[in-house]
Amino acid sequence: MTFRSETSAVPSIVLSDGNVIPQLGFGVFQVPAGGVVPAVTAALEAGYRSIDTAAIYGNEEGTGRAIRESGVPRDEVHVTTKLWNSEQGYDSALRACDASLDRLGLDYLDLYLIHWPVAAAGRFVDTFRAFQALKSQGRVKSIGVSNFTVENLQRVIAETGEFPAVNQIELHPRLAQRELREFHAANAIATEAWSPLGQGTLLDDRTIVSVAAAVDRTPAQVIIRWHLQLGNIVIPKSVTPSRIAENFDVFGFELAPEQMDAINALDSGERIGPDPDTFTMGLSD
Repeated sequence: MTFRSETSAVPSIVLSDGNVIPQLGFGVFQVPAGGVVPAVTAALEAGYRSIDTAAIYGNEEGTGRAIRESGVPRDEVHVTTKLWNSEQGYDSALRACDASLDRLGLDYLDLYLIHWPVAAAGRFVDTFRAFQALKSQGRVKSIGVSNFTVENLQRVIAETGEFPAVNQIELHPRLAQRELREFHAANAIATEAWSPLGQGTLLDDRTIVSVAAAVDRTPAQVIIRWHLQLGNIVIPKSVTPSRIAENFDVFGFELAPEQMDAINALDSGERIGPDPDTFTMGLSD
């Protein structure tokens, strides 16, 4: 495999509120607290300028430390974190944002997301109203959601009068989420993919391996490229510096229409993560 150094800038997605987010970012899901500083440092050195964490990951403190100590100006790093299920509700969401900012050591967030709808609790609308207040105060630049269904999104929009800027969802070739992406596109909601590589389960898929050989790239690079060409925001995760850099090197080639079609055909609706309609971990009374 030939490794090519990256020269092209990462494209940005303009959100509905006018803010921008790099289309390729670095996620720290399942990166332990003790390993997140070197991982985020390696990502920033490779050229990533968008870092995605969450309160429940337990690594906000190290993520913020790596950003602060990187030498990269704060306004050049797009930082996302997420509010955990147990903190939903208006007042608790305000407190949770303060706690995340304290752990990160930052004055503001570029993007704050409701991590899961936990619709059974009936709190996500009030939570989003708190997010609107945080945005009006300048503590958060953009507000959005994660793992929301079309029905959840419709309720937020109807009851708050605002469209979430982003919906971050499980999305990979075996779960392409076409219907949800179409709703996003019709309502100016950016689609962001978590678990974009299927947590590694797609890297030995016959179709992916064949396309990778044809374009002289790794399977991971091919899947990330597929996301980019679909218009998704994508946040691959790794703790290996060489792979972190490799996953960033995806702008010097394109997949042909027939290669995109072949990967699209892998969609089977197969989830790796929980079902948003039933996931209630952390739900408090």
